[in-house]
Amino acid sequence: MGKIGEKGKKGVRIALQRAAGPATIKANGPRAGDKTPPGGSSVLLARTYPGQVSDETPQAGDLLVRIGAIMFLVGAVATLATVTPLFLGTHPLPSAFYWLCMLMGAGFLVAAAGVIRSAVAQRRQAQASADASAPPAPSAPSAT
Repeated sequence: MGKIGEKGKKGVRIALQRAAGPATIKANGPRAGDKTPPGGSSVLLARTYPGQVSDETPQAGDLLVRIGAIMFLVGAVATLATVTPLFLGTHPLPSAFYWLCMLMGAGFLVAAAGVIRSAVAQRRQAQASADASAPPAPSAPSAT
């Protein structure tokens, strides 16, 4: 009975390998950007990561932009919830909702700070790479 189970596993492995294509590794190793696991098929990787995986490195200020966008959206929803009873003629919402509306402006400021921080970091990086690639200045002639 154990041998039949082994054959079943082997058949499944072959079927997965055929579905994903041959797993070939060149002599120099996998190519840059190759997302397949070493010695495995991309079918197994698709189960591990349900969506696309970004290979982009987070920059300075990215987190501030995301937090600011979330704050802005929460403030926008609170603003709609606060203004809607005024148009419908019903009782206005409690003052806590009016305070939540201020998240819209605060979120905009946080996101703007993230954009500015990202721009400053990119400027510094460009300046550093320009300084590194600049040819050395000629030295002064000696007096001897």
